[in-house]
Amino acid sequence: MFRALLLAAAAFCLFAPPAFAAGKVNPEADFKAFRNYFTQRFPKVPLDDFVNGPYSMDAGLRKQWEEIDAFPPYQFAVDRGKQMFSTPFADGKTYADCFPNKGIGIRQNYPYFDPKSGEVITLDVALNQCREANGEKPYNYNKDDMAALTAYMAYTSRGKPFDIKIPNDPRALAAYEKGEEYFYTRRGQLNFSCASCHVESAGKHIRTEVLAPALGLVAALPIYRSQWGGMGTTSRRLTSCNSQVWAVPLKPEDELYRDLEYYLSYMSNGLPISGPGARP
Repeated sequence: MFRALLLAAAAFCLFAPPAFAAGKVNPEADFKAFRNYFTQRFPKVPLDDFVNGPYSMDAGLRKQWEEIDAFPPYQFAVDRGKQMFSTPFADGKTYADCFPNKGIGIRQNYPYFDPKSGEVITLDVALNQCREANGEKPYNYNKDDMAALTAYMAYTSRGKPFDIKIPNDPRALAAYEKGEEYFYTRRGQLNFSCASCHVESAGKHIRTEVLAPALGLVAALPIYRSQWGGMGTTSRRLTSCNSQVWAVPLKPEDELYRDLEYYLSYMSNGLPISGPGARP
């Protein structure tokens, strides 16, 4: 689990992964330690600004971003997603029939733990479940149609704070812990974990890129990335990260990826949705 002592060690460049087997799972304690680590390490960054990732870390990048955001490259996806969202399925129903509040302004509540399936359900999975329940084929989880739909839904939720629940259910706690463990486990030929970049090296430069802090990391998804030349979903970002450290990516929306998103989203509780976003 993510212990306060380990975070303190990381602050002094003595970063070590959590001891998962030691003690009871305590998401609330983890959340406080996680939040304290980043706010103490980057005291000049306003809390809500962490959702802007590298732009909260580098003044030069932020200026470029503000200029680009005058004509945001993700706008085409938002417009397309809005049209798709309101277009009826063959049975006459729409996505609005599948979600609370007709699907508007709900991004901050995903992912959630589903007691019926015993698994974490992300927004992307919920959208494909909606499609299949209405006789439609599921979308590819990485980009294109799924990215457009989630871009629109994120846009309707901008400014709403993450509100991720971990119910008192051993299966939910296990999913949270598996997500946490995946975040800190080293893998691939480079022997990196997600935390190697987004905790230990947060704010540092790799060539022209600034490594985003893990706090608020999922708030801007889906994102337009210049290196992609288009939009990408959370699944695309995670598989891309695995590939960059020369690890074998999991399948999009694999259970472990969903658990990882659950963990990171819980760690972002209270921070505003800022997606869709744009990154280099």
